[in-house]
Parts: sequence; structure tokens; C-alpha cells
Amino acid sequence: MNDAPIGIFDSGVGGLTVARAISQLLPRESLLYIGDTAHSPYGPKPIADVRRYGLEVLDTLVDEGVKMLVVACNTASAALLRDARERYDVPVVEVIGPAVRTAISTTRNRRIGVIGTVGTIGSRAYQDMLEVNATLSVFAASCPRFVEFVEAGVTQSDEVLAVAEEYLAPLRAAGIDTLVLGCTHYPFLEGAISYVMGEDVTLVSSDTETAKDVYRQLVSRSLLASPDATPRHVYEATGDSAEHFLALADRLMGRGISSVRLVQTGAITLPPRPAP
Repeated sequence: MNDAPIGIFDSGVGGLTVARAISQLLPRESLLYIGDTAHSPYGPKPIADVRRYGLEVLDTLVDEGVKMLVVACNTASAALLRDARERYDVPVVEVIGPAVRTAISTTRNRRIGVIGTVGTIGSRAYQDMLEVNATLSVFAASCPRFVEFVEAGVTQSDEVLAVAEEYLAPLRAAGIDTLVLGCTHYPFLEGAISYVMGEDVTLVSSDTETAKDVYRQLVSRSLLASPDATPRHVYEATGDSAEHFLALADRLMGRGISSVRLVQTGAITLPPRPAP
């Protein structure tokens, strides 16, 4: 079981940032990544649909024999985390909590901004976790076009900068000193976001912090891969074409992802899984 892969799920390619961070911290671990490209983007979709799509993908990962699930999608984390932790008998790690903890420890003036998809910001997952600390002022903004840019492979352009200026102006005016990138797609736009916010604002993304959570969970549960394990990284997508995923992943990650398997997830009616 220890040499079974870690299952990582995102609505598209954004979660590859989390996969990269995990592989850097845990180079002996095998990874099985599924991008739900058939239903991407998740951000504007009703939360019930996101929950259904996400659980269908997680069911597939569990059926393929993973030892841990990583929900590398903020919108999905907000929609289904409690369901997932009750549904599966493997540990489930998400991306919201690690980013929140880092933001709280980073801020100096106690003014924190959060950007994310319409679904993530509307769920108030970040705001509610941050506002438990009464000393913090929290400012949130949805940035729906950011995912569209990344999924189209556009990370540097005048249009990206113009849209970033529009989305981020209220947060800059609020005087925040820490900005949480509440979507795993957003690190691909970190250059533009950092330029607009200025050098005095610290950007917090969840990829490295989530990888640390994965490490802690594996150690505490004695699930680390054996020292002589040969890691395998397998990438799957639910859409009808692997070529777009491959081209985009290679362009964004700067690493060789040589093949992507197409998988079909989810029946029309999602049957309950037996309780662990």
C-alpha cells in the first residue's frame, strides 16, 4: 500500500502546481493526476454540480488504488471536502487550510486579501476561516477570467495585465499586505498579479503548503513510499482530447509530460459508496 500513488484532482491543469510541489518534496512518491477537463472550469458552476463532478473523479482515483486524495482545486475543496472525508477510507488533503494558515502567519498589518473563482469566493470558505481571527480584516474578490487565461495558455499579455488591474484595484485600495491566490491556476499568473499589487504585498499560494500537509499526513500514518521505490507519474483527463492537455501542461510547467490517458468518470446517478 505504501508504494501506491497519491491521487491528485483538479478541474483542469491548475492542480499541476500542487503535483509539482509534492513531487519536489516527496520525490519517491508516485502520483496519479486527474484533470476534469470535460467540466472545466468549475468556478462559475452551481456548487451541487461541482460536488457531483468532483466526487465522480475522486471515486475514480480511489478505484484506481490511491493511498491518499489531494483535492487540488479550491472550488471543489469548498464544495465537497466534508463529503469526501466521510466517503473515503484514505486521507483527504485540501488546499484552503494550508493557504489560510500561511496568510495569517505572514501578514504584518492584519489586512488580508483573497482572490478566487466565483464559486470559491461565493462559498466564503476562505473568508470564514480567516475571520475566525477577530484581529484580521479580510477583503475578497472573484477573478473569473484568470482561469480562462490559464486554460488557454495565455499567461503574459497586455490583456492579462489589464484584467488584473481591474480585478485587483479594490484590494490594492484596501491596503492589504498579503494576498491569497485562492485558485491553483493563479500561480501561473503570479507575474502579472505581483506587478499589479506591488512589491510590498506578499502572495500566498497553496501548492507548497499543501505539499507539506501531504508530507505530514503520510508520515503520521506511516504511508511514506519505501526508500527504494521507483516513482511513476500518471496523468489522466476526462475531456475528449489529450493533445490540448499535453500541450498546455508542457507549456505551463516547463517539464515533459509525455502522455495523458483519457478516462470517463461518473454515471448519471452517483451511487453512494459504502461507509469505511
